[in-house]
Amino acid sequence: MNELTIKYLCKQYDLRSEVVAFVNRMEDIVGEKFKNLDEIREYNQYKVIGAMQDNRLSSTDFHWTTGYGYGDIGREKVESIFANIFKAEAALVRPAIASGTHALNLALSGILRPGDQLLYITGAPYDTLQKVIGVKGNAGGSLLDYGVLYDEVPLKNNGIDIVGALDSINEKTKLVAIQRSTGYSDRRAITIDEIEEVIQNIKSQHPNVLIMVDNCYGEFLDTREPIEVGADIIAGSLIKNPGGGIALSGGYVAGKEELINMVANRLTAPGLGKDTGLTFGTSRTTLQGLFLAPHVVSEAVKGAFLVAMTYKTLGFNIVPELDDERSDIIQGVELLTEERVSEFCKGIQAASTVDSYVVPEAWDMPGYADRIIMAAGGFIEGSSIELSADGPMREPYYAYYQGGLTYDHCKLGVMKSLNNLYSKNLVNLV
Repeated sequence: MNELTIKYLCKQYDLRSEVVAFVNRMEDIVGEKFKNLDEIREYNQYKVIGAMQDNRLSSTDFHWTTGYGYGDIGREKVESIFANIFKAEAALVRPAIASGTHALNLALSGILRPGDQLLYITGAPYDTLQKVIGVKGNAGGSLLDYGVLYDEVPLKNNGIDIVGALDSINEKTKLVAIQRSTGYSDRRAITIDEIEEVIQNIKSQHPNVLIMVDNCYGEFLDTREPIEVGADIIAGSLIKNPGGGIALSGGYVAGKEELINMVANRLTAPGLGKDTGLTFGTSRTTLQGLFLAPHVVSEAVKGAFLVAMTYKTLGFNIVPELDDERSDIIQGVELLTEERVSEFCKGIQAASTVDSYVVPEAWDMPGYADRIIMAAGGFIEGSSIELSADGPMREPYYAYYQGGLTYDHCKLGVMKSLNNLYSKNLVNLV
C-alpha cells in the first residue's frame, strides 16, 4: 500500500496509522494463501460460463410473462443452468424463496411425511432451522407439528461422528441432513471430502436413505459441490454466495428430479409444481450474479483469511484456523466480551458502502434465541455475500465475519473493526 492510499485511509475513515500498518503486515503474511483460492476461482468461473453456453443462454431469456407464469422461458433457463453447475438432475430457483431457511424448509417439508424421521448429523442446526423443525420455540407449523420425527448426532472432535450417525439411523429415518457451514458455533465448516466420506458410509449400509446438504455459504469454495459426492438434494440462498451480490432475492433447491418435483409442489401446489410462478424479471440479475459468484466468493474468502490472520495474531481464538481447509465464507472470532463483539460489528458497519452511518445494536431478532447484533450495509438488504458481520450475545461471544464483494472492501472492514477495538483499548497491537 503506497503512502497516498495510507494518508487517504487515515483521513477519510479516521483510521489510526498504526492500525493500517498492522493490517498491512498481516496482509503480507497471509497473501501466500491466496494462490489456491485463485485456482479454485478460475475453475469455477469456467464452469459457470460453460453451463450458460451449454444451455444456449440468449438475450431473449431475460424476457418474462405475467399471470401464472406459464412459458416463462427465463425461469426455465435459470433452473437448467443451476442444475448444470451443481451437477443435479433438476433445480428450483425462484425469487419467491425468501431465504436459505425458506429453501431448506421447502426441501424438508416437501420430502418428509408424518412418521418419517429427520436426522441431523452435524449437531444442532442453525438457530432458525431449530424453529422450522420445532425443537425450539412454538411458531406453529413446524415439522414436529406435522408428525415428523427428529433426532441429531453431536459432532465428535468438531467433525461428523460417522459411527454415531450410522448407529442413529433406523427404519423410520427418511432423510439425513448435513449443515455445511459453521452457523453460530465454534466449529469449522464441513469440507467436501468429509461430506463425501460420510455419504459413502451411509449409502453403503442404507442406500434408500436420502441425504440433504445445507449448502448455504459453501457454494464455490471447492471445485466440487455436494451432489457430485453423492448428496441427493442441496439448498441455499441467492443473497449468499451464488447471487454474487447482484441477485435481488431468492433461493434454490437442486438435486434428484423426483425430489425437486416434490419440493416444487410444496412451493406452489400439487399438480402445478415447477410449471407456474413468475420470476418478475429477475432472470437477468440472478444469472449475472451467478456469473460473478466465483470471483466474488474468492474475494470474500481472501477477506476471511485477513480477518483470521489479524485477530489470531492479537491472541484471539478463530474458527476456522488459518491452516484449516475452508468450506464456507464465514470467519468466526472469539472476542470474549459483549463490548468487543459490538465494537467489531460497528466497525464493519462503518466500512459499509450503504448505511455506513448507522450504528448497529443487538436486538431480539425473529428466529433466534439470543439477542443478535448484525452489521450489514449492502446494496441488497441482508446479503451476506456482501461485507457483513453478526453474532449472538452469548458466551463465549463470537463475532462471525463474512462476505465482501471486493477484497479491498474486506480489508477496509478489517481496519475499521480493529480501529474501533484499538481506540477503546480493547486490544493491544503487537
